[in-house]
Amino acid sequence: MNAPTTYSPLPSLRIGEHTLPVPIIQGGMGVRVSAHNLAAAVANAGGGGIIATVALSLASKYYKKGRDYYKANIKALTDEIQWAREKSPHGVIGTNCMVAIRDYEAMVRTSVECGADMIISGAGLPLRLPEFAADYPKTALVPIISSLRAGKLLAKRWLKTYQRLPDAFVFEDPNKAGGHLGVSRDQLYGAEHSSEVVVPQLAEWSQQEYGGDIPIIVAGGIWDRQDIDAMFALGAKGVQMASRFICTYECDAADSFKQSFIDSKEGDVVIIDSPAGLPGRALSTNFTNDLFRGEEVGMKCIATCLEHCRCRDDKETFCIAEALHLAQQGDMQKGLVFTGTNATRHDRIMHVHEIFEEINGRPYVPA
Repeated sequence: MNAPTTYSPLPSLRIGEHTLPVPIIQGGMGVRVSAHNLAAAVANAGGGGIIATVALSLASKYYKKGRDYYKANIKALTDEIQWAREKSPHGVIGTNCMVAIRDYEAMVRTSVECGADMIISGAGLPLRLPEFAADYPKTALVPIISSLRAGKLLAKRWLKTYQRLPDAFVFEDPNKAGGHLGVSRDQLYGAEHSSEVVVPQLAEWSQQEYGGDIPIIVAGGIWDRQDIDAMFALGAKGVQMASRFICTYECDAADSFKQSFIDSKEGDVVIIDSPAGLPGRALSTNFTNDLFRGEEVGMKCIATCLEHCRCRDDKETFCIAEALHLAQQGDMQKGLVFTGTNATRHDRIMHVHEIFEEINGRPYVPA
């Protein structure tokens, strides 16, 4: 057996007032796949640990009826941030807040009030994010974008309206990323949306317009050090990894959820049509098979979580909050499992720190 490759440590990454000793942000994975346990473990390893805020309450003690959903989300998020901070007192802990959810403003405000170091925000353009976080200037604000055009628009709007710039951009490659994708089905796999095309554009623009003060972070298909080095060669300053952290002891999903990745094989990553009106990349399961066959999946809207939802508004398709929640809880018959293109590369359960050591060449030791 060949000895593992030893890499030199990656450079640190400054995002606003916060420094990541290792330039890796853990992507937000809902529902509750990335909650306080995973976020804290990533933060303790030197990266940015991210709690996904969407529908957190569904597995909490606070949610009892549909009308309690929004209040319960606030209480559940408050708990998750507190628990993550207890496990990682000095690490960088943030949240992922989706523009497309109806309680977006409440999730942002709760995040900053509870001490989140960073807010990653996508699933729509976060045009008002600085407004909701205005009283907490130390919280780094990081929009997710899928094009240079979106980056320019946001930077210009924020500067004009709020006199501030994004602290970084996450560029999400729709050709490789998991979950909801920021392009239509007919735009998927187009070279013009790829990291290889868009990242150099963003990096050059950031350097020319802002002296490189808006670092570009790449998401989608990042698995190992080779992937990271390739993105750095394109001009990126950091990466966001999500699916790579699913098969870890610290991931907040059920063991059967993780095992579904280990058992997956080539061809098991599929594209579905989400009730949100976007394509989504997912793992092939009984649920997706039923969906493709046009069978009744038997779900009704339980949370009214999305701004636009065919399940709630048109009584069609399925409740995505419940489908994701059931999978996270371990129901692999009725649950939906979002993933990026690297799903089938998992072969065992690891600790988060082992992934960081494999990628970064040596363990991170806090000062």
